[in-house]
Amino acid sequence: MLDLKLMQKNPELVRESLKRRGSTLDVQEFLTMDEKRKALIAEVEELKAERNKAGGEIARLKREKQDASEIMERMAVVSARVKELDGELNEVEAAEKEWLMAVPNIPHEDVPFGESEDDNPDVRYWGEKPTFDFAPKEHWELGAELDGLDFERAAKLTGSRFCVQKGWAARLERALAQFMLDTHVTEHGYTEMVVPTIVNRTTMTGTGQLPKFEEDLFKLENWEYYMIPTAEVPLTNLYSGEVLDEDQFPILFCAHTPCYRSEAGSYGKDTKGLIRQHQFYKVEMVNFAHPDHSYQALENMTACAETILKKLKLPYRVIELCTGDIGFSAAKTYDIEVWLPGQDKYREISSCSNCEDFQARRANIKFQPKDSKKKLYAHTLNGSGLAVGRTLVAVLENYQQADGSLVIPEALRPYMGGLEVVTP
Repeated sequence: MLDLKLMQKNPELVRESLKRRGSTLDVQEFLTMDEKRKALIAEVEELKAERNKAGGEIARLKREKQDASEIMERMAVVSARVKELDGELNEVEAAEKEWLMAVPNIPHEDVPFGESEDDNPDVRYWGEKPTFDFAPKEHWELGAELDGLDFERAAKLTGSRFCVQKGWAARLERALAQFMLDTHVTEHGYTEMVVPTIVNRTTMTGTGQLPKFEEDLFKLENWEYYMIPTAEVPLTNLYSGEVLDEDQFPILFCAHTPCYRSEAGSYGKDTKGLIRQHQFYKVEMVNFAHPDHSYQALENMTACAETILKKLKLPYRVIELCTGDIGFSAAKTYDIEVWLPGQDKYREISSCSNCEDFQARRANIKFQPKDSKKKLYAHTLNGSGLAVGRTLVAVLENYQQADGSLVIPEALRPYMGGLEVVTP
């Protein structure tokens, strides 16, 4: 959520930010509400001052045993008007808050301008794309032939966009998650967490999923509970309503959780395979950072995600999201896209974002600086480290062999009981 004072003092900055993002929100709508709020406050304060003054006069008349009925009748009218105005003020303030909740974060000044994902610039490439003397298969075909992925039985159990993983595929998914967690904990300094994967409305609001993106979420019937779309939600909200010490920064958490997304608006996209599932698993990284160091923290977090791909020897590229493609809560984002030979394209496998104080304002996460009595909002960052199912896809497509077998990456073999090759 943006700072209310920023909206009031520098609406042009917000207007320009919305324009760069391609948003249709009208800043004038907020300014009109804010003028009404100020006018209501002024009228309420004037009436209350009149009522207080009259209260003294009524007390004097009663002490002197004089008639105060006329003033009391007039003040009854004033009190009724104050109550009416207080109700209007509450409505305006609620409307202002609702409007602010719908405003996306202001992109960092370095974020390139663009209208869509087609305008995202490349930052760097890593690794050599594998060459094959055969036509590489897509992961769903190879996974089915190796008796590891079963989409038909998953559809029988639930519906489309689900998968049953069997035998080597189930173990490989588990191996990938454990490998990612071990790397982030032992090499990158993250603390592993196990968190609830069902959270309340307040928690979803804190990270920006609500109220704007409710259609993307799975909600429990008869409960104000939601199934998380990413572990970013519970991890970031761990400190909601709390004041941290400056010495605690950086706070690094990671967690392996199931994630649930309705994929609203993705009709017809990636209907086959594991790329866009309603249920998938992800290792998430979250960083609570000092505002002075959050952009270096973003570079570090992105490097941590890249390390996983480097250890697995999976070629990838890093892109920076432009203003028209950046997420609602983010001020700056890097996407990492892994090479998929079967699809002959790069596909997103991680997204690392600095949200600055946007989420911290919504969740009320502050810290106490050493040299100031004034509490400040923390900066929050999040990133996939990595999406486990999509990493499984990348392993399948990059490590497939001409005879239909699958080579297990060396980094994963200790987690696979020494298994080197999966054969048809």
